[in-house]
Amino acid sequence: MHITEITKNKKDFLPLLLLADEQESMVDLYLDRGRMFVLDDGGVKAECVVTDEGEGILEIKNIATEPNSQGKGYARALLEFVEEKFRDEFTTLQVGTGDSPLTIPFYEKCGFTRHHVIKDFFTKNYAHPIIECGVQLVDMIVLRKKCAEKILKLHVKK
Repeated sequence: MHITEITKNKKDFLPLLLLADEQESMVDLYLDRGRMFVLDDGGVKAECVVTDEGEGILEIKNIATEPNSQGKGYARALLEFVEEKFRDEFTTLQVGTGDSPLTIPFYEKCGFTRHHVIKDFFTKNYAHPIIECGVQLVDMIVLRKKCAEKILKLHVKK
């Protein structure tokens, strides 16, 4: 298993990107400015796009695992890779997602906690209803996780 940063032809991964963000115009808003990482384990299994949101926040804009490879730890491995890679540059990892039983528990298991809600995000920004587990997503739930290295450094400075 290895993780590679993709710097060119990011749209080659559009089918995988669209698993996490169903509308291509929304993906276009962050893909060029984001840093993209692909996990390969005998073929591409997962991808992740992160952006610098300022004020020490690194946001996970897109993370997706091929359907046949889900539940095998690939997304968690990508999250751990991102946290390690950027631990000296950012204090906080952030992700925005729908209030879905598919995604919220995953992020909570990875150490994220609910931070705030962006009301009506999905109904205002997507051309069609986004449905997960039979429920239409309306609000975006923003979760955050402090980067472990930064917390350690802050304790040492005190």
